[in-house]
Amino acid sequence: MRHIRLLAATGTAVAALALTACGNGTGTEDEGAAGPTTQGASAGKTASGEAAAQTPRAAAGGRTANGTPVTRTHAPDARPSASPAARGTQGGTRTGTSVVLCNGANTTVTAQPVARPLNHMLITVKNTGGRTCELPYYPVLRFDQMQWVPQADRDTQPQAVVSLAPGESGYAGVLLSAADGSGTGGTTARRLTVGFQGLTPNSSGGPSATPSLPAGGVYYDSSLKVTYWQQERDDALSW
Repeated sequence: MRHIRLLAATGTAVAALALTACGNGTGTEDEGAAGPTTQGASAGKTASGEAAAQTPRAAAGGRTANGTPVTRTHAPDARPSASPAARGTQGGTRTGTSVVLCNGANTTVTAQPVARPLNHMLITVKNTGGRTCELPYYPVLRFDQMQWVPQADRDTQPQAVVSLAPGESGYAGVLLSAADGSGTGGTTARRLTVGFQGLTPNSSGGPSATPSLPAGGVYYDSSLKVTYWQQERDDALSW
């Protein structure tokens, strides 16, 4: 009986040593009895010592708990490409495809007053580059040194971003002044700058253009506003 007690005491001492070694960084650990998986175990193992099948949680710095980089995915509420996302000022990426923006570097731009509708002007952008380009949102107009930006008529927003193959043209209409004379601050402009937006609203889409105006200039007042870019000429002038 005394011999059996001595063996039991010896076994207890060995178990205590194993637990101490596990905590001192030697890699030795107490396997213990078989049992169910222990959730949240700091060593990431089941009670039987087998690796727990858990998805590593992301830790600070963009890595998982085991040190591997986190693979990020798009947010579930990300907007579709019809409302372009930010990708820089000169171009970007949409579903892995390179996007070229139309701007003053790869197009020719004209601005011409029209007889109908009254007090309207048509802006035409022709793709002179070798690749298809896109015209997000609407033109940003600046007559002479004006300190405000004409807003776009929301009712003219197209279903998709205007896309121009080489040689094709896109259009925007401009209401210069109110036909009933209700506009204020009327003046005659001699110079027009047409700015292009990037893949997010109010971002730069690249170089602007300065189309020529008629010799007598163009009259505008506080009613000044524009359409979104349109694929067809008639759509730019039907508002």
